[in-house]
Amino acid sequence: MGEGQYRLPEAVHPRVNELDNAVVAAVDKDDEDAFHASFEEMLDVIRTEGEHLGDEELETSDVIVPPADTSMAEAAAEFSGDGLIPD
Repeated sequence: MGEGQYRLPEAVHPRVNELDNAVVAAVDKDDEDAFHASFEEMLDVIRTEGEHLGDEELETSDVIVPPADTSMAEAAAEFSGDGLIPD
């Protein structure tokens, strides 16, 4: 995301995974509108439901989310198969 690290509660993981799968489906269908809607919603869930970690609090990341300005073409390389979050 280019915004540092977030810690997500376990309860939020299924929603983020659902949105990750929606992003993959949109990329597979070459549906740019659906891609942007799903990707932006996923970022919003991470920002609002996650705990932003300070710069001094560096942890190993389970998932690295691409930056908010990721294009559809760039996403095609990142969001494929199982997406960012394997099922």
